[in-house]
Order: sequence, then structure tokens, then C-alpha cells
Amino acid sequence: MSVSDRETFLEQPHVAVLAIARADGEPPLASPVWYDYERGGDVIVTISAESEKATRLAASPAASMCVQTTDLPYRFVTVSGPVTLGPADSAIRRRIAARYLPPELVDGYLESAEDEAQILTVRLAPRSWRSNDFSKLG
Repeated sequence: MSVSDRETFLEQPHVAVLAIARADGEPPLASPVWYDYERGGDVIVTISAESEKATRLAASPAASMCVQTTDLPYRFVTVSGPVTLGPADSAIRRRIAARYLPPELVDGYLESAEDEAQILTVRLAPRSWRSNDFSKLG
């Protein structure tokens, strides 16, 4: 994919898989996440401050994230890079929820989700990209 194609793809609300290294030699921790992305910026995810993801990212602040289509023609984009952890941001949480839920469900989802004090904002700075669009294969 071209730079523009992969950024356009990443701007769409796919469910992503966030992968984080484990220092003990075990396979990476990988879990599905909702995310936000704007062209040229960081990938933004929110996670529980009490989660294994938070513990692993605090110990080793780098991650990879893969998004893909599940229908033909298959396409995927993977980004990897350093991460920064910060406090929850209600505007970011709302923006992410609104990407994945119909408008009438956003408020209820945010009210039922964890207390904002227990949420971290993860910013993944894309340093390396891998992508493929199988519709472009001859």
C-alpha cells in the first residue's frame, strides 16, 4: 500500500490487535482494541490502568498494532513504535467510542465503562509500517 492508502485504511474503524512484548520470553501479549488515528499522528488506544497491557507497556514502552479486513479482498496495516502512557482523556474516550458505536449508544457505553481514574491513554507513534492490499495483486 502507498503511504496515503495505509493511512486512509488506518483511519477507518477496524478492530485492531495490540501486541506488547513480554520480557520473560513468553509470546507477546496480544488483545483486540478500539483505537483512533488521524493521518500523520499517533495511534491512540485507551486501556485499564490495572491491566496486564498497562503493566507491560510501563515496563517496555513499545508496541505493535495490526488492523485487517475480514472480507475479500483482504487488506491489512501493521504499525510498530514507541508508546507513551498518560491519564484518561474524556474527549478521546468519547471519540473512540463514537467510531465504533451508533450515536445513541455512546453515552451509555461511557457511563458503564470503568471509572476514568482507572483508564490510561496509550499513544503509539508509528515508526515502522507493514501493509498489503490483496486487491492490487496481479
